[in-house]
Parts: sequence; structure tokens; C-alpha cells
Amino acid sequence: MPLNTYLSFDGDCRQALESYAELLGGTVMGMMTFGEMPPQEGCGEMPASVKDRIMHGCVEIGGHLLMGTDATPDHPYRGITGSYITFQTADVAESERVFAALSQDARRTEMPLQQTFWAKRYGSLVDRHGVPWMVNCSDPCPEG
Repeated sequence: MPLNTYLSFDGDCRQALESYAELLGGTVMGMMTFGEMPPQEGCGEMPASVKDRIMHGCVEIGGHLLMGTDATPDHPYRGITGSYITFQTADVAESERVFAALSQDARRTEMPLQQTFWAKRYGSLVDRHGVPWMVNCSDPCPEG
């Protein structure tokens, strides 16, 4: 059973998912705005301020679904805490390329990409969209 990732954004879900698809060689599977949603019984009219926000977006990257939504007044954005998206590769150049791209306008670099005792390269950051990332260049689960 595959595990997939669902992220929450503060109005930039479309930009984030499209940039991740481009960076990681994925495909945008769909983007639906709150304004495109059919009326739901028991739900009032969607405020005009959120009609262009993404209700559900989905990209496929290497067999993994990365999905997301934008916050609304009923479900305010609280940030992403306590978890990371991990990009795993055995290719040093690929880890450097991905980390450099994610670092563009990053909110915070927690650990610059560097060699560690467990990895040829490892780094962590919170990208411009508020998504925490770990970039790891090694075997995904070393024996030990």
C-alpha cells in the first residue's frame, strides 16, 4: 500500500505543487479551486477571497502522489510542523541540484547540504512555500 503526502498551504498551493512537479520530473494530475467546487449541502457560499485558492491539487512524482490544499477562513493555515518531505537519491549531483533549487528564497536553511557520517550529502531547509525538506544522498536505510 503506497503512502502519499498531503500538504496545506497559505494561498500558494498551485505555485508550490507546479514547481515541485517541474523540479522533480513529475506530472500535474489536477488542480481544482474552491470556486470550481460544486455546491455542498450544509455549506454556505464560499467567500470571494478564497475562490481562486486550490481546494485540491495533485502531482505524481515517480509513483508518489504529492497533494495539497490552500487554507480558508474555516480552516486557517497553521504551517507544517513535525514532519519533512524527504528527497532521497544516490546521485551527489542530483542532491546538489535539488537542494539548490529548494533553497531559492527559502524561509530557513536548517543544515546546509554537506557530507555527513551517514550520507554523501545531507541538508534540510524550509522552502519558500513553508514546506520542510530533507535532501539525503545515500542508501535510504543503511544497515547497522
